[in-house]
Amino acid sequence: MKTKRQIIEIDEAKCNGCGLCAAACAEGAIEIVGGKACIVQEAYCDGLGACIGECPEGALTIVERGVDAFDAEAAEARLRAGGKTEPPEEKTPPRGCPSARIQMLTVPPVSSTNPPSSALVHWPVQIRLVPPTAPFLKGASLLVASDCTPVAYPDFHKDFLKGRAVLIGCPKFDDMEANVSKLKDIFLTAEIKDITVLIMEAPCCSKLSMIVKEGLRRAGRKIPVEVAVVSARGQIIDRTALAV
Repeated sequence: MKTKRQIIEIDEAKCNGCGLCAAACAEGAIEIVGGKACIVQEAYCDGLGACIGECPEGALTIVERGVDAFDAEAAEARLRAGGKTEPPEEKTPPRGCPSARIQMLTVPPVSSTNPPSSALVHWPVQIRLVPPTAPFLKGASLLVASDCTPVAYPDFHKDFLKGRAVLIGCPKFDDMEANVSKLKDIFLTAEIKDITVLIMEAPCCSKLSMIVKEGLRRAGRKIPVEVAVVSARGQIIDRTALAV
C-alpha cells in the first residue's frame, strides 16, 4: 500500500558507485548495481537519511512522495538472509575520492620476469569505508588487522593477506561503536567463512578482537576466529582461537 512519506532519492548521474551510502544504510535498502547505488525496495528505506552525509558526490536527497510504507521487519529479515550486489562496472573514469571506490584487483602470476607482488585483491581496506555488500566479502576468509601490523610484520602479505579479504583499523583511535556496528552488518550480510584478527602486542590493540567478538554477538553469528599477536620487532608471539 502506497503512503506519502519521506524516502531517499538517488541521482544516478552524480553517483560514482563508491558504496559509502550502502555501508551507512543500517536497513540494507541500498545496493551497488551496475556501478550505481539504487534503492533495492521502497519498503526497506526508512527515509531518515543516515546515508546522505556519506556521499562524496551529493547524489542522495530526501524527498516526500507516495511510496510503499517502511517495513522494518522485512528489512531486518533481508539483512539476516544476506543481500546481493554486483561489482561496480567501470565504463567511465571514476569520480570522487579513489579511497572510497570499490575495486577488484588482479594479482599477477609470479614468474622469472614478474617477482611476487601485493596479495591485495580489493579496495578499499579501511573498516569504515567497506560496505557490507562489497562483492569481495561474500563467502570470504576475513583478515581484520590493526593498521600497525603490516608495518611491523615483514611477511604480512604472504602469511596473512594472501587468500583473504582484509579490513584495517586502529582500535585506539577509530570510533569503536561504529566499527562494531559495521562488522555486525558485514557478519549479517556477507557469509564470512572464518576470521583472523591480527594485532600488535600493545594493550590498546587487544580491543580489536573485542570489537570483532561484539560484532559477532550482535549479529548472532558463530564464525571461527583466530587472534595472532605481533611484537614490535615483527615476530608472531601468540596465536589463539577466540571463543565466540
